[in-house]
This record gives sequence, C-alpha cells and structure tokens, in this order.
Amino acid sequence: MTHDEFAEAYRAGSIRVEIDRAAAARYMSGRLLLPLVMLPVLGIGVALALTGWVWTGLAIIAAGTVAPMIIKRTAAHFVITHALEDRGFYDDAVANGVLQIVDSGGM
Repeated sequence: MTHDEFAEAYRAGSIRVEIDRAAAARYMSGRLLLPLVMLPVLGIGVALALTGWVWTGLAIIAAGTVAPMIIKRTAAHFVITHALEDRGFYDDAVANGVLQIVDSGGM
C-alpha cells in the first residue's frame, strides 16, 4: 500500500493499523540516538553534582533518565502520526515491521 493510499484510508477509517509498541520503542530509540544523547547528559549531571551544583546536577540526571522513558512510552503514537505525514518515515516503519496494516476493509 502506498503512502497516499495509507493516509487516505486511515483518515477515512477503512483500515486498521497495528503498532508493535516494543518495536516502536526500539525504532525511536535508534532513530533519535537516545543512548548517545543520554550518556553525555547524565555525565553533565554527575559533573555538576560533584562540583557543588547538587540540585541542578540531580535535576539533569533525573531529566536524562526520565526523558528516554517518556519517548519510548509515546513512541507508538509518534510513529502513527509521523507515518501519516511523511512518506519516507512510513516506508521505513513498514520495512522495519513497526507499522502493520491489519485489516484493509476490502482494499
């Protein structure tokens, strides 16, 4: 199914889409390079905490720990909304098995 057909059918409600939540979390983590971003943020938080900026450092450590969890938790919603808008993202999500069209309703 092409992106244009997918977007039109989804908005019309004639197809049902299934998003694998675990795969979406892994996909978004890899796409956003979360491990590469999280480690320096945590390191900055630890450095600030050790140099006397304890509360600021702890806040940055908390943000660096919680932000990836939130991103992974909301990954399924992000995948479907972004797939409706971007043809390349849709093709990539389908190719990686993150987005699957379960019922095409006669298409």
